[in-house]
Amino acid sequence: MSDWTDKLPEAARDYISGRRLDEVECLVADLAGVAKGKAMPASKFAKQAFFHLPNSIFAQTITGDYADMPDESEFTEPDMVLVPDFSTATAVPWSADAALQVIHDVNDQAGNPVAMAPRNVIKRLVQLYADQGWKPIVAPEMEFYIVARNLDPNQPIIPPVGRSGRRMMANQAYSMSAVDEYGRVIDDIYDFAEAQGFEIDGIVQEGGAGQVELNLSHGDPIQLADEVFYFKRLIREAALRHDCFATFMAKPIEGEPGSAMHIHQSVVDIKTGRNIFADAKGHETDAFMHFIAGMQNYLPAVVALMAPYVNSYRRYVPDFAAPINLEWGRDNRTTGLRVPISDPAARRLENRLPGMDCNPYLGIVATLVCGYLGLVEKKMPRPENTGNAYINADEIPTTLGDALDLFSECAPVREALTPEFCDIYEAVKRNEYKEFLQVISPWEREHLLLNV
Repeated sequence: MSDWTDKLPEAARDYISGRRLDEVECLVADLAGVAKGKAMPASKFAKQAFFHLPNSIFAQTITGDYADMPDESEFTEPDMVLVPDFSTATAVPWSADAALQVIHDVNDQAGNPVAMAPRNVIKRLVQLYADQGWKPIVAPEMEFYIVARNLDPNQPIIPPVGRSGRRMMANQAYSMSAVDEYGRVIDDIYDFAEAQGFEIDGIVQEGGAGQVELNLSHGDPIQLADEVFYFKRLIREAALRHDCFATFMAKPIEGEPGSAMHIHQSVVDIKTGRNIFADAKGHETDAFMHFIAGMQNYLPAVVALMAPYVNSYRRYVPDFAAPINLEWGRDNRTTGLRVPISDPAARRLENRLPGMDCNPYLGIVATLVCGYLGLVEKKMPRPENTGNAYINADEIPTTLGDALDLFSECAPVREALTPEFCDIYEAVKRNEYKEFLQVISPWEREHLLLNV
């Protein structure tokens, strides 16, 4: 077993040092960002270089149904070849026995990357940047809710009871005492992250009751997408230890703010290592303006990736801390595209539109593909918005059906992300939307049953 363990990151080697490694979890993110794969004894994992899963894992909806293949081919579910990426190996610190989890690359039987796999989509996009001599840098901000256990889907989600014995209250943004109410969950998040070798840039209380924001340090988009994928699982496990749930739904509680995954992004010149958004004197460059223009021109077409469920659009309402516009501004949190205060080397653009319910690979892909197209097309953005941009809320789709229409019609996005991926993603989301429309809500029963 020593041969493959020599390939592990330091944190993973430290975790299993002096312990008997019991199990390895072989993981792949499906279109929803759900971990699919196999768990096997470590002794068996050591003996095989790859294993198989059917391609149908990328046609499965969030409800467990399967969408029809876009090309109308017979659904024979051929095996894909999954190869471990040992650089992603990390601990499973909530497991009773010593265990590791490893993200796998997904190839077809001829050794070609499977276009439908979200991790392959982001790897392809990063390569498109590299072909131009650029390297994108991102820093995600993760918002989520800690909520009371909800065992009956017909009942509303409510905040948990905190350390004081009272239910958590909203409108306590940045309150340290509010964070202390569920401090044991936060402690476990820190402990799990340390065991897994992840760096947390900071944790703060957000505006909702039990809503938390966790920030990650900037870095490579593929690595950061892997970390968010792992963090979602980590945070859920930490909450379960303390008799509550962690949820990444975009809008879990009626009347409370939604949860976003704001993404900070910059681009570095590979040869010089310099941020292309700032010139030698520290001024904003034309490339920075082109990047912003790409976001304004193409974000409507990728909203279906950043807001992938019907619930996602409940976050897109005015006056709930969700800027649903394509305006840009410096240090202006009412704009969908914000330029944070920074020194020139760290100049970046924050996309405030993605929801935390998105697949992290696809949420990061969605924002980076818009910037890439802007850099290639070299157009200029609209003038900066220096006022309250919350009132400009009619530029992006506000239903999943409309978002999918724009996604399917945008040729530049389809070419960059491949038609194979775009077709299967649209098919899965159309299926989910159709299923939702067959559900009768309590609102309909309350207001329509006897009144219409």
